[in-house]
Amino acid sequence: MANDADTYDYIVTGAGSAGCVLASRLSESGKYKVLLLEAGGEDRSMWIHIPIGYAKTFVDRRVNWMFESEPEAELNNRTMYQPRGKVLGGTSSINGMIYMRGHAKDYDQWRQMGNEGWDYDSVLPYFRKAEDNERGANEFHGSGGPLRVSNQPYKWEIAEALVEACKQAGIPYNEDFNGASQEGCGYYQTTTKDKRRWSTAAAYLTEAKKRPNLTIKTRAHATKVLVENGRAVGVEFQTQRGRETAKAAREVIVSGGAYGSPHLLQLSGIGPAQHLQDMGVPVVHDLPGVGSNLQDHFNSSCTYRISKNLSLNSLHYSLGARLMAGAQYFLFKAGPMSGNGLYVGALVRSDPSLERPDLQLNISAWSTIDRTRQGVISHPHPGISISPVHLRPDGRGTVRLKSPDPLADPAIHFNFIKSDYDMQVMIKGVHLARSIVRQHAMQKLLVEETLPGVSVRTDEEIIEDTRRRGVSNLHPVGSCGMGQGPMAVVDARLRVHGLRGLRVVDASIMPVIIAGNTNAPTIMIAEKASDMIQEDARNAA
Repeated sequence: MANDADTYDYIVTGAGSAGCVLASRLSESGKYKVLLLEAGGEDRSMWIHIPIGYAKTFVDRRVNWMFESEPEAELNNRTMYQPRGKVLGGTSSINGMIYMRGHAKDYDQWRQMGNEGWDYDSVLPYFRKAEDNERGANEFHGSGGPLRVSNQPYKWEIAEALVEACKQAGIPYNEDFNGASQEGCGYYQTTTKDKRRWSTAAAYLTEAKKRPNLTIKTRAHATKVLVENGRAVGVEFQTQRGRETAKAAREVIVSGGAYGSPHLLQLSGIGPAQHLQDMGVPVVHDLPGVGSNLQDHFNSSCTYRISKNLSLNSLHYSLGARLMAGAQYFLFKAGPMSGNGLYVGALVRSDPSLERPDLQLNISAWSTIDRTRQGVISHPHPGISISPVHLRPDGRGTVRLKSPDPLADPAIHFNFIKSDYDMQVMIKGVHLARSIVRQHAMQKLLVEETLPGVSVRTDEEIIEDTRRRGVSNLHPVGSCGMGQGPMAVVDARLRVHGLRGLRVVDASIMPVIIAGNTNAPTIMIAEKASDMIQEDARNAA
């Protein structure tokens, strides 16, 4: 085992959206010695920090796990590319930076499922605590927190036209998707600061790195949680020097995300006993829910050629446009590289009888032929995209071991489009996207629909197109779900059922996926967990 120098109060595995928050909050009092392990490296890539650079990090193995799912039966047996951050900041260092919390009733539902303290009124203070919103503090927003939340950097003609078209299509304007109401159309806020990405590494670790009681080890891949007599006592991890071990005097906190956390637990012998035995992993603790309940939003896309050069496609096909954009950004922090390119969105109900939105339309200032592990390929002309995203899918998937080799990728299976409701929402999303571009505000700009195209008209044709082109929206959650039932992995204080000294803190604990982008909720979860962990430590003293 480790010597005294390798003993910490808390060990956090994974320096991602949750792990950076935990490391900062648990070390800020100076009372606790904290170790943060990250399989990737430092967040030094230029493309991490330039907002539009996520098109580069999307396929950069130096900062990206670049997972691939198992074949999906309802999607013509296609696999789903899964970019995930492998770097300080995790996926908050390579994502689209949209700041979206979900609907208030999403959290009330968590509480109704038996998770005390996770209703909206209880989690709102932690959203506000994390936040430094450009608009200032109010009932819903915070000011002065680590996470900078900014408005779009400047007004785009195409964005203004699309907002007006949404309104003409009957979608009311919403100034703040994270305020009193979620429904409507409007402009997204982003996790950026001074025209740069503001990941959790930037927000939470910049100052925390200076603390003597916080140790951050990069290129340190956690491979096993060590359990003795029903208690987590340490972590094994792989470095360039070989296998190393660290002890945890208080707790091991697993924060590897919806794929990494169940994968590490299963490698440690914590999970469904039969699966572990099949993989040749000794069973330490039979916990059937580990790796089950995986949920993700599902989306397709409608792309349109426009008549004026108002999109970001030219950054792909025009050297002159790239040179101009680079000069604008590096000289003046302006131009298309200063934003995320995803300026506008809408949240709507696919059926008026629903209580809250189940469909999100992401409206982008680019159009792509494809987005795979081979890269992001834009159309060779000005274009935009409207992507319908199903926010409340019925499908539930799994994360399992492919091999007992701790460095092998996990086996990811979504079970997308498992109900008629799942498909009907996508059909309605396509019809709504087409309704928006038919409005007067867009008619002067619209040339043609390039995908799915005029040949795809009927619902049956839309279904086939969805099976052919629909993809994961890259919001995986739920694979270590919170609750009290037989398939729950953690309790309401995020402690792993049946073991002591072990918690899971990240998006994997969500019992049901929230309606919206998942990064802000993951940060909230870590803020709340940090308080619970320290409260439990005080009570145990």
